[in-house]
Amino acid sequence: MSYDPPPPSPYPPPDSSPAYDTCPWVPRQEPGPTGRRPRHHTAPGHHGDLRVLRGAYRRQRRVATLTALGYFVLFLILSAFAPSFMTGTVTDGLPTGLLLALVQVPVTWLAVALYERTARRRVDPIADRIRRQAAPGTEREGAR
Repeated sequence: MSYDPPPPSPYPPPDSSPAYDTCPWVPRQEPGPTGRRPRHHTAPGHHGDLRVLRGAYRRQRRVATLTALGYFVLFLILSAFAPSFMTGTVTDGLPTGLLLALVQVPVTWLAVALYERTARRRVDPIADRIRRQAAPGTEREGAR
């Protein structure tokens, strides 16, 4: 008993590409250039505004991260390389290492507060301006 494939259908299968009759091992030919340039869509807002927003957000992240992580790394370095300093006492029975560890919580709160303050003062106004420019029905400002 031999197996003969069915004859090819004159109609393309539903939901298939126009190249339905090519074999998967045969390389596809890319369509030639049509002579038309692809349309480049610009993002809403000015590119300069988006660049300023990215820069402000980057500075905000760096300051907050370096505040929290910088203090933590300083604490770790002092713990590893200055054990005599960390075991010394500040007041009666309170070692310096414990005091620095307890100060870490307010430093983290300070980093969060600094992050929120810089967001409100520097990043949010830029984002709001870009959001207003991108809103439908609003006219965009001319190039600066």
